Amino acid sequence: MYPFHRVSRWFFVFAAGMMFAVDPLNGGAPQASTGLETEGAQRALFAGGCFWCVAPPFTQVDGVLSVQSGYAGGTTDHPTYENYSAGGHIEVVEVVYDPRRVAYERLLEIFWRQIDPTDAGGQFVDRGHAYSTAIFYFSEEQRQEAEASKQRLAASNIFPQPIVTPILPAPRFYPAEEYHQNYDKKNPFHYKRYRAGSGRDQFLDKTWKNVDTLSGGKQQDLRQRLTPLQYEVTQNNGTEPPFNNTYWDNKEEGIYVDVVSGEPLFSSIDKFDSGTGWPSFTKPIDKTGIVEKQDRSHFMTRTEVRSKDGDSHLGHVFADGPTPTGQRYCINSAALRFIPKDKLEAEGYGQYRKLFDKP
Repeated sequence: MYPFHRVSRWFFVFAAGMMFAVDPLNGGAPQASTGLETEGAQRALFAGGCFWCVAPPFTQVDGVLSVQSGYAGGTTDHPTYENYSAGGHIEVVEVVYDPRRVAYERLLEIFWRQIDPTDAGGQFVDRGHAYSTAIFYFSEEQRQEAEASKQRLAASNIFPQPIVTPILPAPRFYPAEEYHQNYDKKNPFHYKRYRAGSGRDQFLDKTWKNVDTLSGGKQQDLRQRLTPLQYEVTQNNGTEPPFNNTYWDNKEEGIYVDVVSGEPLFSSIDKFDSGTGWPSFTKPIDKTGIVEKQDRSHFMTRTEVRSKDGDSHLGHVFADGPTPTGQRYCINSAALRFIPKDKLEAEGYGQYRKLFDKP
């Protein structure tokens, strides 16, 4: 283990150990919902070196229900951070996902983009078996998809050296201690300092700067994920029919997210009946998540609304809305996915539950 990583991480192990109660019978892990209670949920298991760094990209994906850091692959039961390496385990990340909303193929591509798959001796600053890479499969279908994804990566010539990341049957997964979960949010300063010093980001930025996707490009990927109407609206600035769309008359409490990226956009609290036949809102959940552009199409000048991260066409905003904002965000249902209030935690949007708490 590289000294920088060892010293930095052990300091926070001690600090966190004074703060969190853990379950000694479960590898020191907290007892929490994993998303597996969702009907049809499946598991994916990846090893990519330091689990602090591998976990965060998966947490932002629409359809991912939970992400846990942990240990797997060794010969000892209930490993802890103090002894997992001695027991032959490696650091892994378990991803629980809804295959109806996100394909395993997409998770594989996210994984490849976090690692150096040509390095058999560890990852970046972290050396040794404990930081080696692997894709662990839970079914024959996952094995086949992983093998196909690995072959596409090799054929892409993104990496000049051979791809050595193995594809193996999934061993038992042991969740890591609570202080390791969501480490990037709990200790952002130390997390960013570690990533900057590890060499991971520099390598990944250089390697993937000009690469879209391994599956044939972004647009092909979206055509597979979206319905024809969703694709037409979000990618070609289309408009769906009024009064004949999914959410125009939806009165249930919850939030609306970008159907492409999953980023939160609007809340039912700010939704109102504009009489136009499209979902209308007085404001977005977060103004910084919305991009407004001038639209001169159809012989008129309007203000187009797009999502910041997904760059999806959402609709338009007009200055004829009700108080207190006086604005009307007129949005296509096809650009949105609705998450009911009682499912926010299960689908990874628990921080927005407070919007609906009565004062």
